[in-house]
Amino acid sequence: MNFKRKLLVLFSILTLFMPINVLAYSSQVILGGENIGISVNTKEVLVVGFYKVNNEYIAQKAGFALGDRITKVNGKEISSIEELVSEINKANDSKVTLSVKRDNIEKDISLNLVLDKDVYKTGLYIKDEITGIGTLTYIDPETKIFGSLGHEIADSKTGKLVSINDGYIFESSVTGTIKSTPTTTGEKRAIFKQNIVEGDIVKNTNKGIYGNYSKEIDEDNLIDVAEIDEIELGPATIYTVLHNNEVKAYNINILNINKDSETKNILFEITDDTLMEKTNGVIKGMSGSPIVQNNKIIGAVTHAIVSDNTKGYGIFITSMLEEGEK
Repeated sequence: MNFKRKLLVLFSILTLFMPINVLAYSSQVILGGENIGISVNTKEVLVVGFYKVNNEYIAQKAGFALGDRITKVNGKEISSIEELVSEINKANDSKVTLSVKRDNIEKDISLNLVLDKDVYKTGLYIKDEITGIGTLTYIDPETKIFGSLGHEIADSKTGKLVSINDGYIFESSVTGTIKSTPTTTGEKRAIFKQNIVEGDIVKNTNKGIYGNYSKEIDEDNLIDVAEIDEIELGPATIYTVLHNNEVKAYNINILNINKDSETKNILFEITDDTLMEKTNGVIKGMSGSPIVQNNKIIGAVTHAIVSDNTKGYGIFITSMLEEGEK
C-alpha cells in the first residue's frame, strides 16, 4: 500500500467517527399564540384525595399520601383506573396490596377494602387523565413538531412532572379572564372543543410539551428563530389570546437574560396597558405564549411571579426547539 493509499484509508476511518454538527431545528418556525386545550393520559394512577368509608379515612390510615402514583395491584402492573378496578375485582378479596411511587421510591401498601352493595370501596380519589389549557408556541414547518407551555405538566398536589402515556391538543376558545391580585395569579377561562383535535402529545418535559401537529399549517406565518446571543434587554412582545380565538401582540420589557438557568432564561415585565387592564399581569393559560423581539421569536412565557404578577419568566426558544427534536 503506498502512502497516498494510506492517507485515503485513514481519512475514511476518521470520517466514520468524526461528529457531524447539523442544525437540529429549523431556522424558521410557524409563530403560535393560539389558545389550546390539553389532555394527557398518565402512566400511573394518581392519588388526588380521600373520602371516608364507614366514617373512617381507610386509605390514609393504610399509609397513602396525596400525589402517590399507583403502579401495581397485587404485583400486576396497571396504568389506568380501568385496569386498577379490574384487578381489584379479579382479586375478589377484602385486602389488596397496592404498589405506589412516592419521591421516586416504590413501596407496597396493604389496603383493607370495604364491600358496599357489590362495590369495593378504597377511600381513594384517583385520576389517570389531566386536562387544562395553554398557549401554542410554535410549529416546525419541516417536521410539523409543535411545542407549547415551556414547562412541564405537573401534578397539582405535588408540583412534580407527570409521566404520560399519550395525549392530544385540541381547539379551545377563551371566554374571559380572572385578574391577578397581589397574592394570587389570575387565569384564562375557556371552552373546550375536544372533538376538534389539532395534534398528539408525545413528550412532557420540564421544557414543555411536544408532539405532532395534525392541522394544516399557515406557511405565511413564518418567523425567524433568534439565537441566544441575539436577545437584548428592552422592548419585546408576547402573542396570546384573551378573547375567543384572537391572537394579539402585547408589549413587554425584557429586564434580564439568564443563560445559566435551564428554563427561567428571560425575566420580563408587562408594559402594555391593555393587557394589564384585562389581567393585572401574567396569568395561568399564558404559558407557551411566544415572545418576539426584532421580528424574531426568542422564547416563550413560562411562569408568573406571584409577589409581582407584572413580571414573569420565559424560556429560550432554542431550548424548546432542541427539546422538541430529541
